[in-house]
Amino acid sequence: MFNNGWNDILADILESNEFKSFLNEIYKDYDNHTVYPPKDQLFEAFNLTDYKDVKLVILGQDPYYQEGQANGLAFSVNEGVKLPPSLRNIFKEIERDLNISNTNGDLSSWAKQGVFLLNTILTSRQGQANYYKNTYWGKFTDIVINRISQKANVVFLLFGRQAQDKKKLIEANNIILETSHPSPLGAYRGFNQSGIFSKANEELEKLGKDKIDWRT
Repeated sequence: MFNNGWNDILADILESNEFKSFLNEIYKDYDNHTVYPPKDQLFEAFNLTDYKDVKLVILGQDPYYQEGQANGLAFSVNEGVKLPPSLRNIFKEIERDLNISNTNGDLSSWAKQGVFLLNTILTSRQGQANYYKNTYWGKFTDIVINRISQKANVVFLLFGRQAQDKKKLIEANNIILETSHPSPLGAYRGFNQSGIFSKANEELEKLGKDKIDWRT
């Protein structure tokens, strides 16, 4: 499934009938409907950030559901695509916090530094938000979150209630930083002015890890 350490960490899940059956259904949906992200980027977060390299986790919800946006990484869009509102607010806070001005919405440069950009639901149907919300994806990503936390000394950034509901999956000896969601409905409730990206780097430094270069 993956060409890195995730194969071993998730072997029991990837080999289970439940996972295989569900993935077959997802692949059928790709054949019969317009599903995002593109099939070859379905597990992009896992492919770009090996388990052993994960040092910071940002949780999203489900992928963008309009043509040409989703690329398999939470909050990320393909280069050249107009920035969605949540990502625009993320970039505004990074600029206010760290004086870094980003215009490229492709966050793969973060992923390659050890930022695991995980949507808790890995697929969307075109024009239909939350279509796969109550499917096996939730169980699968809950397991992933817990197994990342078993590494210890990982920084988790939890934006908004849905992400913060995952706290129960995170084992002790990790760092959890919380704020409101960066969407227009939530950003003013705490995300704006939070300094959460510099705080994340401060925590990484305390752990003896390299800071994230938040430029894209």
